[in-house]
Order: sequence, then C-alpha cells, then structure tokens
Amino acid sequence: MDDDDSFLPTLGRQRQQGGKRARRYLGRVLAAANLARGGTAAVGLARGVFSGTRIGRGAGVGRMLASRGGHAASNSRRVIVKASIVKLAGKGASAAAAHLRYLQRDGTTREGERGTLYGRDADTIDGKAFGERGSGDRHQFRFIVSPEDGDQYEDLKPLTRRLMARMEEDLGTKLDWVAVDHFNTGHPHTHIVVRGKDDRGADLVIARDYMTTGIRERAAELVDLDLGPRTHREIAQTLRAEVEQERLTSIDRALLKGADAERVVATNGRDAFDQTLRAGRLAKLSRLGLAEPLGAGRFRLSPDLADTLRALGERGDIIRTMQREFSRAAIARAQADQAIYDPAAPDARPLVGRVLARGLANEHTDRHYLIIDGVDGRSHYVAIGKGAETDVSVPRGAIVRIDPVRPTVREVDRTIAAVAAGNGGRYDVDAHLRHDPTATQAFAETHVRRLEAMRRISGMVEREPSGRWIVAPDHLDRVTAHETAKLRDRPVAITMLSPQPLDRLIDAEAATWIDRELVSAAPEPARDAGFGHDLRDAQARRRQWLAAQGFAEETGGSTTFSNGMIAVLQRRELLRVAGQLADELKMPYREAAEGARIEGIYRRPVDLVSGRFVLIERARDFTLVPWRPVLERQVGKSVSGLMRGDGISWSIGRGRSGPSIS
Repeated sequence: MDDDDSFLPTLGRQRQQGGKRARRYLGRVLAAANLARGGTAAVGLARGVFSGTRIGRGAGVGRMLASRGGHAASNSRRVIVKASIVKLAGKGASAAAAHLRYLQRDGTTREGERGTLYGRDADTIDGKAFGERGSGDRHQFRFIVSPEDGDQYEDLKPLTRRLMARMEEDLGTKLDWVAVDHFNTGHPHTHIVVRGKDDRGADLVIARDYMTTGIRERAAELVDLDLGPRTHREIAQTLRAEVEQERLTSIDRALLKGADAERVVATNGRDAFDQTLRAGRLAKLSRLGLAEPLGAGRFRLSPDLADTLRALGERGDIIRTMQREFSRAAIARAQADQAIYDPAAPDARPLVGRVLARGLANEHTDRHYLIIDGVDGRSHYVAIGKGAETDVSVPRGAIVRIDPVRPTVREVDRTIAAVAAGNGGRYDVDAHLRHDPTATQAFAETHVRRLEAMRRISGMVEREPSGRWIVAPDHLDRVTAHETAKLRDRPVAITMLSPQPLDRLIDAEAATWIDRELVSAAPEPARDAGFGHDLRDAQARRRQWLAAQGFAEETGGSTTFSNGMIAVLQRRELLRVAGQLADELKMPYREAAEGARIEGIYRRPVDLVSGRFVLIERARDFTLVPWRPVLERQVGKSVSGLMRGDGISWSIGRGRSGPSIS
C-alpha cells in the first residue's frame, strides 16, 4: 500500500471472537431476544428441549417471579399456595359439585358456623349457579392460599380479592371464581375455585411457572404490604418453636443438607443463635432415636430421619383431628381407645363400627377420612382415599364395614401373560383362541378391553398397527405395581351395613343389620365399651322386640329364632314401601318371584332398613329387587336379570341380548 488512497478492502472469513466462532447477525438478534424473554442463551438448546414452561397465560410473569422468588429476603412474609388442575370429564363434574358443598360445611368460620362462598363483588355466591356456568368446562383450577400469619387477618376476603385482581392482570383475562375462607385449623386459609375458561369462552391455560411460583409470590407481596416484613424477633420465635416439634422442620432440612457422606453433623452454626437451635434440635432428635451422639458436639443422623418425622407429623395431625371430632360429638375417648387403621398391615382385619365423622385429610389432594367407633370399643381413624373413588355415601351414625384392599392380579391378566408368552410376547384374539380352544370370541375380547384400559391408564402395554398387543415378559409384575399404586386412591372398601343409626333398628319392622348379626354363625365380637357396649344393649332390646312379635323364643338364657325370620321381615318392609311408591307412581306393584326374569327400566335406588333395592319400571307395573353396584351407571336404561335367592344376575342393554353381569 503506497498511500492512504490506494487501500482496497478484501472480504474474507469472519474472525473468531472470545475463542468461539462469531454468530451471524440474525443469530445474535435471536439470542438477545431469547434472553430478554427470560429464556436460555443458546438458541440451539431452546430448540432441542421442550419443557412446556412457556405454554399458557402468565408464562413471562411466572418466569420473572420464579427467578425473583428464589432470592427473596428471609424476612419476607411466607405464603403457602397449593394449586391443582381438576378435569371435569366423567365423574369430575359431580365430584366438583361435591367439593364445593364440602367447602361450605359447618364449623369452618371463626364462629364455628357454615362457610359461605364469595366472589369478586358479592359476599354470598350461589355455588350451584357457579357449577352450572362451568358444566361444559374441560377443567377447573383449585387453589389453597394460606398466609403463615393469616391469624393476624380479621377477614381474608380483601386479601383474596386483591390477589385475584393481580392474577387477572398477570393472565390478561377476567376470571370466573368463587372462594371460601376456613378458620377451622391452626392456619387460616382460603379455598379458591376458578373456572377453566377465559373471558372469551376459550379454555384457560395457565403457565406452569405461574401456577407453581407466580401466585405464591404475588400473595407474599400483598401480605408484606399489609403486615410488613417479618421482624428478627418473629423469625427467632418461629425457629425456637421448631426445636421441640415432632415433625420435619426447617432446622431438620438444614441439618440434612449440611450432613457429610456418613450423615454426621455438628452443633456449631453460623452464630450463637444458630448453634443454640442446632444443639437443641439434635438433642430432641436424639431423644426420639433419630440422632446418635458421637461426642464433641457431633451427631449421626438416622438414615430414615425425614420419613420418620413426616410420619410423626401426620400422626400428630390425625390425633388432633380425632380430638376435634370427639369434642364436636361430645364423646370422651381415652388415648388407649384411639387407633389408626392401617389396611396395609399384614394382620389388618375388617373393621365394623359406627361412623362418627367424615372429613378431608388433605383438601388439596381430595383425601378423605372416616372416624369409626368400632365394635372393639375403640375409635379408629381410617384413610379412605380420594373422594371421587368413594361411591358409598356414609352419613354420620351409619354402620359400615371397612375391608383392606389388597393388590391382586386378575385371572384375565394371567391369561394375557400366558398367551403372550407362547406367542412371542404378542397377544391378539386369534392367539388366545389357539391357546384355549374352549374360549369364545366374546370372552377373548374382554381381554382386549382389559389391555386397552391398561394402555390408556398406565401405558404398560403397547398396541401395534396390526392390532396385536406387545406384552412385556414381566407383565404380571407391572400389573401388581399398577394395582398397588391404585391403593393410594382407594386403600379400603366400604360396605354399608345400615344407613340407619343403631337406635332406629331396635323396633324397626324390617330385616335389620342387628337381626343378621343375631342369626349369624360368626357374629362380630363386641367389646363392652364404646360402640360395642351400645351394640350389646341394642341386641338385647331387639331380642325382646322379636320375641314380642313371635319371631324369637327365649329359653334357658338362650334365644331361638324362627326359620325365615329375615325374609318375612324384609317382605313386610318391601310391601309397606311399595304401597307408598304405588301411590306416588300411580302404578301397581308386582313382587319378583324366585327364578323370575326381571325386565324393565331402572329408575332409581330405594334405600330401606333391610338394604338397598332398585325400582324397575315395566309397561304396566313396577317391582323392587336387590341393588347391585353394576347398576350404578344404568339409571334410565333397560336392564334384564334373573332372580336367584336374595340376589339377581343382571344383563345391561335391550332385553335379553345384553351382556350378562353376575
């Protein structure tokens, strides 16, 4: 280059910057835009991984609040928010209506009165009208908002309304919601139910980050504005209270996090206060057998420390729940006469008793419980699983039997595994018929329906395009695991023995549960305490009534009952109730004879003292026959069955052509 004017630029390859090949201009713009949205810096990574966090309303706000929430000040007010999405298909709609009714139950206000739904502009909302508006919705949202310092609020409604207004701003839509405040626990909280539709009628989809973190951060902001940040004294008081608690605490989590590979921790902490907390908590854990002193201020934590403390906390919650229900029912129960029914225990036996209470153990996950006053003289806490899985209505005072549910492999599953084992791990109808020449096409198709249900629910089997099913060699193990997992939703089976309380059975002109116990070859042994004492007294009085009616004879301290007593008493009640129904329906009643075929339309169940029956309407008359669970979804449909003793073998469909249900 001779002079400045003779410079000639030459285009070549772009140099690397910072040890990396420079991105093209468009790539740099996309990366900057991605960072501005709160995403990852690597555009290629963003394309390769799909997490779903950006789907739904409030995605950007949720990511912003999530990133900020992790660095929130330790003295900010804490709020627990539990969020769930509930599908309304199938039984979901009826379960949602039952959930709303339960939220408005008695004893939830500060005054112990019935809870009341409220909304954006009204202190009283009709729950039925809210349910009707959402009858066609695909889903609904449920939130439980529990400020740690909720006891400082005289009324939670203003806080809830401000939170919902903030959520509407974040989500960019008006929300159709109802709420109810509960003050029946140590931590006041609010239940909020939001329809799954936005203000334009489209399905409402809320981003995952906003559901998991955003709502909690918004609620904490509002509580901070109302009450101010927590003082150091408040924080210290909360931590001191944790030292002696028999549950998993924040101190325990810090100890577990700081333990070495041998689970050894020391009492020394960040400062004198922290060291006092650690030393006090480790001493408590040592007394519980969950920490072993090693000397010099060192302890070895138990390997199952967290699980044991969680179980202790749950047990404490159960005991407090039982005491609350005993107080409400004005019943005195010694600690020795209280028990927690464990259906998974190897020696678990059926439990028979009177229902003292039914409630929600976990309102967020819809976990219910019963408190049963057993014939053994003890009161039992029974976890019955999800409310949607519990079809039996159990009013207070009813008499029920609780049976543990065991994970079982059905014969249909064993047949599927056997057919697949002999057919290269594949199942189809043709292979089944070759495996068992006596099987029919219809019988083999029931196995296909079982496979379809297993694929839809758990995905443990696959269907090929040809229609054949891929069955794994460990299929029966997978079925066992699947059935075991189902026990979390339905750990026990509930059988209604008498919907009527014990005192109404003494002089009832019907076949009562007491009568069946009196004539039983193996009656329930009743201890002379609690419900067992009441049962013994009721049995003695019932024997006197039966003797006066000519059904029993007492000689030499023993009672002899007449043959056919149960059938006669049941028929008396049936005829009495049938007469009342005949007047109501303007249609005559016709008794169902032994061996007769019953055909008609199933109209409704009829609950009698003698048991549950169903009303079958025919062209010119109606009849009452014993109810069976298979009829639960057949209301208004044609059914057909054959009377067999005290039961009936049903066929569902039109006339006699429907499939038989034994």
